[in-house]
Amino acid sequence: MIFLLEDDESIRKLVVYALQSQGFEAEGFAEPTAFWEKMKESFPELLLLDIMLPGEDGITILKRLRSDPATARLPVIMLTAKNAEFDRVEGLDTGADDYITKPFGMMELIARIRAVLRRADPAPAKEGYRFGILSVQPLRHEVRVRDHPVELTQKEFRLLCLLCENAGIVLTRSVLMDRIWGVEAEYENRTLDVHIRTLRAKLGDAGKRIETVRGIGYRLTEESRT
Repeated sequence: MIFLLEDDESIRKLVVYALQSQGFEAEGFAEPTAFWEKMKESFPELLLLDIMLPGEDGITILKRLRSDPATARLPVIMLTAKNAEFDRVEGLDTGADDYITKPFGMMELIARIRAVLRRADPAPAKEGYRFGILSVQPLRHEVRVRDHPVELTQKEFRLLCLLCENAGIVLTRSVLMDRIWGVEAEYENRTLDVHIRTLRAKLGDAGKRIETVRGIGYRLTEESRT
């Protein structure tokens, strides 16, 4: 089931129809109150979330979803205005899995939905990684430095796991952006850089293992850096 929270009736009806024609179950909501009431009954596989909504904007709704353990991992695609770069960046930083700008084509939207759903159902994770003082346990969603727990956001944790999985290999910006956020646009690199910076800070001495490869991307070194 896919939920769509969109106050524009024409867009809402068109998207729900397009999804159903492609074999998806879909339900649309015109305003946040109805959406939250439905969420008390059942959760969708994915949420399409407009930013400009009556009463409660999409960014606020996304923050509520990410702060609740029951919906923290719910895949969310933001629907944004054509030139609203700030909204796109804020949505990704808040935890959106992808965004699509209005007006959008239905086939592009379907392709984005399928891509996000594939990322939300990844191959089984390795049981754990250890690099010196850094320990990462993907299945337990646990990170420790010198046996002390480190609290990471969902995106920070996924980013760290991806670096651990490819330790010693340089991952390009476009690969990191596509695997974690589902976008490759150049201006979105600030989002990646901010997450790398905060991840390093939270990891303390272990953060030195995350190495910048100028002009290419990042890698997690298997040997410690002093």
